[in-house]
Amino acid sequence: MTGGLDYALLIGSAVLLVAVAAVRVSTRVGLPSLLVYLAIGILIGEAGLGIRFDDAELTRTLGFCALIVIIAEGGLTARWSTLRPVLGLASSLATVGVAVSIAVVGLVVHVLLDLPWPLALLYGAVLSSTDAAAVFATLRRLRLPPRLVATLEAESGMNDAPVVLLVVLLSADLSQMHPWWHELLILTYELAAGAAIGYAVGAAGRWLLRNAALPSAGLYPIAAVGLTVLAYAGGAVAHASGFLAVYVAGVVLGNGRIPHRRAILGFADGLAWVAQIGLFVLLGLLSSPDRLDEALVPALVAGVALVLLARPLSVVIAAVLARPLRGPRRPGNRVGWRGSAFLSWAGLRGAVPIVLATIPLSAGTPGAEGLFDAVFVLVIIFTLVQASTLGPAARMLGVTAPGEAAEVRIETAPLERMNADLLQLDVAAGSRLAGVHIDELRLPAGASVTLVVRDGAGFVPGPDTRLRTGDALLIVATAAARDVAERRLRAVSRRGRLARWFGEDGDEDP
Repeated sequence: MTGGLDYALLIGSAVLLVAVAAVRVSTRVGLPSLLVYLAIGILIGEAGLGIRFDDAELTRTLGFCALIVIIAEGGLTARWSTLRPVLGLASSLATVGVAVSIAVVGLVVHVLLDLPWPLALLYGAVLSSTDAAAVFATLRRLRLPPRLVATLEAESGMNDAPVVLLVVLLSADLSQMHPWWHELLILTYELAAGAAIGYAVGAAGRWLLRNAALPSAGLYPIAAVGLTVLAYAGGAVAHASGFLAVYVAGVVLGNGRIPHRRAILGFADGLAWVAQIGLFVLLGLLSSPDRLDEALVPALVAGVALVLLARPLSVVIAAVLARPLRGPRRPGNRVGWRGSAFLSWAGLRGAVPIVLATIPLSAGTPGAEGLFDAVFVLVIIFTLVQASTLGPAARMLGVTAPGEAAEVRIETAPLERMNADLLQLDVAAGSRLAGVHIDELRLPAGASVTLVVRDGAGFVPGPDTRLRTGDALLIVATAAARDVAERRLRAVSRRGRLARWFGEDGDEDP
């Protein structure tokens, strides 16, 4: 009686385990794991094992569910102290930058591919959103200034909201559309209401988690993720942006002093991985390899227009418009041409554009099948090119931060009870930390270097321990001291023990 279910579980578990193993392989060879998941979907599809799947509407529904989990995890792990300085730029990229990308890509494909304006603008809208899963998975492996990482992660978390609304709008029958000003008012309401609902759910959920006294620690991660889903549902029911509500609720929850925070983040991270694997495999299953060769030219035209024209222009315009919103023009508040160039190249596309392409496909929009195939090919080609060159591009532009402190995600209860974090710091080649004594770090009260690993051996350092190139440090810091400790470590890594004499304050500066 359960034969069909048994086979489905067999195939599903095998795919999941292969995908998990593929993460390690793809990391070693430098291949983005999302491409491996897409390949798995294609291999088990009609061109491989013969599993036929062509339900675009189901794919869209499941894709939205996966994006909710992925965006929620991005919000929960985002630190407000790092996010706040870049909020103006990220918001500008997620709104004005999206509009610029739609206009530029739409114009190019209209002229070069002779597509009608509605379909051309739909190409631009589908491709204008950076992918949260691709950005989170790729950037967190690189040592970059927190400001750049936070900008890209915040943009990818926020730009899904306006883009989904625009794609739905452009996929509808044009005869049923309202005047442009009416649609603009609706879009503004949906974004503002989505942010408000997300904040309300996050604040209420934070209070509830603190005071609920649940009988089991395992219930707290479930409740936290459930609150982010509630934010999406509340936004959708109120005809607001559910995706923006999810991200805002995640940020509010993740930055609150809630019980079992580490367990919550670990649970959300695991769910996000499952969502990514399932989403990419499903999208690969939906594709038809025999049609992809016809989509190569449109994909290259749209991709080149996006990467070389639309994205750089949107970054420049968004940075100019956001400048007054970012406070005094200190070095830490300026993006600079190097940072702008990296932001332009690091606007990764992944599953989100493919999921968005299923909206016109399920709505029966003319030309939607060719759009889906072109977007699928574009994501494969340009993700392979961009993701594999982010590290060299960062080094070439001089925006790497080899001495940057990196957080270690842990599950130990004692640090949870002490409301403390464990930081890891590598003394890389070129870092001015080399030669500095432990007491010269002048870490704030509440932060201490607890272990130094040198040449594979660990020891507890004393105040007169002198750091060397290649050392790895473990630093315990209370929540109140963490930001000050990170700024101090950044300052010393740049200017050495006399950082304060040189006016170095350790602010993130790309």
